[in-house]
Amino acid sequence: MTGFGKAVCGLSTKRITIEIKSLNSKQLDVNAKLPPLYREKDLVIRNEISRYLQRGKVDVTFYVESMVPDKISQINEEVITNYHQQLKEVARKLGLENNTDFLRVIMPLPDTLKAEQPELDDEEWQQIFQTLQEAIKQIDLYRIQEGESMNKDVKARNDSIAELLEEIPPFEEKRTERIKGKLRESLKEFSTENIDENRFEQELIYYLEKLDISEEKVRLKNHLQYFEETLNEEGPIGKKLGFITQEMGREINTLGSKANEPEIQKIIVRMKDDLEKIKEQILNIL
Repeated sequence: MTGFGKAVCGLSTKRITIEIKSLNSKQLDVNAKLPPLYREKDLVIRNEISRYLQRGKVDVTFYVESMVPDKISQINEEVITNYHQQLKEVARKLGLENNTDFLRVIMPLPDTLKAEQPELDDEEWQQIFQTLQEAIKQIDLYRIQEGESMNKDVKARNDSIAELLEEIPPFEEKRTERIKGKLRESLKEFSTENIDENRFEQELIYYLEKLDISEEKVRLKNHLQYFEETLNEEGPIGKKLGFITQEMGREINTLGSKANEPEIQKIIVRMKDDLEKIKEQILNIL
């Protein structure tokens, strides 16, 4: 499920902004973009995120605005002394002892300055960790709100399919008369004799039973009711809803193939549209 969370931590020497973004994914995939000073806490960050978020492609980023540099440069006395001794020897050989500014020559040379990475202070990390938790709670709240909106949408489309199902019966009588008329015309083409009404009724019953959609309607109605009941359950329900929509799709497809009536086919198309949108939504449900 998509989401976004942001929190800011103000320290004495720096300001840290933590942003967390999530996109839909079947598994939890955490990508942490951290400055070098905080990389040792990568596993701690991942574990804390996994406590709240069970699914999604999650990006967590630390933005640091520092008032002092993280790396503090210091003079490397040992290296400078070694350079100085070497330059003095060269200057002596060339007779330039009094004409050389050794320090100006030495300082641009490699490794005369060394940068030390400061260690992460425990107290500082505790403040940052609390900020991380605030960002996680924000994204979790965002996802809850999105989930509530999604629940309303999915329920509305489920209700829509149920309402469309109730629109089918008025067209079934018309469908029966059309099949009956078609059979009469077919019989007239192959025979000049009077039609045996009893035989005709038997044949009509056979075809109507073959094309009967009452069982499919009952099963679809049950699936719709079960879907709504499952929406109200606690805990992970995404896979269960997926299985139910598969069964709903099977009944809708059978209705469409057996109905053989233009008006009913139009209703089936609208059902399929609602069902596809439900399937898209429940991919985001755990």
